[in-house]
Amino acid sequence: MGKQPVLVLDPSSCDHHAEDRRLRARGVASRVDILGVTAWSVSDPDLLKQLLTSHDVSKDGRAHWPDFADTVQTWPLALWIAVRNMFTAYGDDHRRLRRLISPAFSARRVAELEPAVVGIVDRLLDGLAAVPATEVVDLRERLAYPLPIAVIGRLMGVPEAQLDSFRDIVNGVFATTLTAEQAEANTSALYASLDELISAKRHRPGDDLTSFLISTRDEQGDGLGLYQEELRDTLLLMVSAGYETTVNVIDQALTALLCDPSQLAHLKARRADWNDVVEETLRHEPALKHLPLRYAIRDIPLPDGEVIPQGAAILASYAAANRHPDWHGPTADTFDVTRPAKEHLAFGHGVHFCLGAPLARLEVATALRMLFERFPHMELAVPASDLRPLPTLISNGHVTLPVRLGPARR
Repeated sequence: MGKQPVLVLDPSSCDHHAEDRRLRARGVASRVDILGVTAWSVSDPDLLKQLLTSHDVSKDGRAHWPDFADTVQTWPLALWIAVRNMFTAYGDDHRRLRRLISPAFSARRVAELEPAVVGIVDRLLDGLAAVPATEVVDLRERLAYPLPIAVIGRLMGVPEAQLDSFRDIVNGVFATTLTAEQAEANTSALYASLDELISAKRHRPGDDLTSFLISTRDEQGDGLGLYQEELRDTLLLMVSAGYETTVNVIDQALTALLCDPSQLAHLKARRADWNDVVEETLRHEPALKHLPLRYAIRDIPLPDGEVIPQGAAILASYAAANRHPDWHGPTADTFDVTRPAKEHLAFGHGVHFCLGAPLARLEVATALRMLFERFPHMELAVPASDLRPLPTLISNGHVTLPVRLGPARR
């Protein structure tokens, strides 16, 4: 069961960089406590990539985790392991579900969304331009949040009046300081909102992903398209993953650039472009620090002599892996848009690689480019040390991002 004591992860994640360093120092993988569940945290990038592509590792807790039934009753993060969608699917089920969703995120479909993304950003920046230049504004609230919510709302066909309620509930999905009772209440509210959306789209379908999934479910039935539970949980995955992660990448990219003006100088001198900023942000501060859970189908020997036993839970610790010095050298902790190799695991790896990655990249690059073009003198309104991290060990962003925009460029 491992020679080291179990490391209890901080639910509020008040200093995740220090915690990540401790994880890396404990070896390629080590046992951790995540809100009462013991799992093997994998912080070594080579091992993590190996496990993410191994048939010996599953995301289906019902089939491959002996502790599933007991844990799902009381664990505050039960929703992360109990949903029935491609996030928790394994083998043929995963391939079936992924095939249904992937056309919505094809290169052609993402390119078609670009004018809409530009239009949304332009409208948001017009609103910011109306703010006095010296007034403090929260860019997480005024830009990082509304852009991806509007985009995913358009893609999924979520009525604008319902977007705010989804946002509040999804925030609860990523929270790791809720009690099991609070998490259960949040999940109930989330499913009620999803049922409302499904009912509305059944009566008035549109040209959107929700209507497509409903028609697939209704026309093809169980086994061919989506089971009823899979329909709800697939919508849950699209709505939640479709915006929360993008919010954090915009937030972290802005923070990094405003904390180090030399990085903006690289952009102005064309030593780097906005895509470089996006990739380095994803490496340096991935949107998700840890992603629960995977499960060992059989014993997995590790390079250091340890063994992840069959049936054990596995935690992908992306933030710790992304800054591993064996991968990115002694400057792994430094944000550098000119870094030649910006490889990262922010979108996962292997068959579960995030389908929405191209759309997220488009949204972040567009928002950053247009924002700095409009407000070239923008600066943080507080010292960087005063920025408060989100109180969650999953989502990686700030509670607020206060800035002074300075004069707007026409």
